[in-house]
Amino acid sequence: MKIAQIAPLMESCPPRLYGGTERIASYLTDELVRQGHEVTLFASGDSETLAELVPCCETALRLNPAVKDHIPYYLMMLEEVRRRADTFDVLHFHIDMLHYPIATAFADRMVTTLHGRMDLPDYPAFYTAFPHYPVVSISDDQRRPMPPVSWAGTVLHGLPEHHFPFSANPSSEYLAFLGRISPEKRPDRAIEIAARAGMKLKMAAKIDKADQAYWDAVIAPMVAAHSNVEFVGEIDEHQKPAFLGNARALLFPIDWPEPFGLVMIEAMACGTPVIAFRHGSVPEVVEHGISGFIVDSVNEAVAAVRAASRLDRAGVRGAFEARFTAERMAIDYLAIYRGLPGLSEESLRLPAILPGPAAGLYDVKP
Repeated sequence: MKIAQIAPLMESCPPRLYGGTERIASYLTDELVRQGHEVTLFASGDSETLAELVPCCETALRLNPAVKDHIPYYLMMLEEVRRRADTFDVLHFHIDMLHYPIATAFADRMVTTLHGRMDLPDYPAFYTAFPHYPVVSISDDQRRPMPPVSWAGTVLHGLPEHHFPFSANPSSEYLAFLGRISPEKRPDRAIEIAARAGMKLKMAAKIDKADQAYWDAVIAPMVAAHSNVEFVGEIDEHQKPAFLGNARALLFPIDWPEPFGLVMIEAMACGTPVIAFRHGSVPEVVEHGISGFIVDSVNEAVAAVRAASRLDRAGVRGAFEARFTAERMAIDYLAIYRGLPGLSEESLRLPAILPGPAAGLYDVKP
């Protein structure tokens, strides 16, 4: 099957630092190649992939200080997608809604994964205007605020099975917070939970410009006031396995309708239990008492910290392997692709999954 994957341009695929959507687009792309499909990835030019790369900007837009306006780069990418559209059996978009005005010609071969929160006030009118384009949710909870649309399915995220090594015996005693410093992620709760549990807290997080005032006014003073808290800052993909694998537990104290929460399954892959508040996708991801604990208050979270050391870390890893691998994610998406009305009979003759890992990276085109 000839498949186009159209990724955001804010980060590379995979991201050098923070970036959930680009990471999933990257994992899915490479797994589809491993399973024998002919895949083309539209992404930033500094991306690395097993697929054919169509570079749509020189580097990830967020990391390029010369870029002042993101929209021109997306429009240039969409023109390149439109120009090549007839060469693909399936076009899979990960850029929310930007492609909808050009999608009429290939809508019967298109699917869009919605990666963000869908409870924003401007969305109902937009998706009411485009009710027939097939969309994929990344959790069932993500669908709740949406008007009637053409749901093609829910596909939970997945990671390459061996990307995060299992850590049976953590070398340190600390709690981990990984993600963004923002009010909805509740880093303040993480600090309170760690302080009340008498545990060290390591915070590896990026601070967006939009959240700088929140950091300055709320979180930075809390970090300074708590000697048990270490602010690590934004970490890269090479640092993440050790950061998560050596923690007693990951704190995920969110206060918003999280569409998925990739860091939860990254921790699970390391064997690290997840302590998460009951919002958004959390009950669909965490198996209470197996891969972590779902809590409704700070008191419950503190108790969960004490119970986390009694969980079988091999069982946490097993929960990841059973439900959250990139292989399973790709198989789920292939089932959705097969159901698209515009696919030809020839494209439906899918290749078998290839044994073992794929060969080395193709050369990235300039």
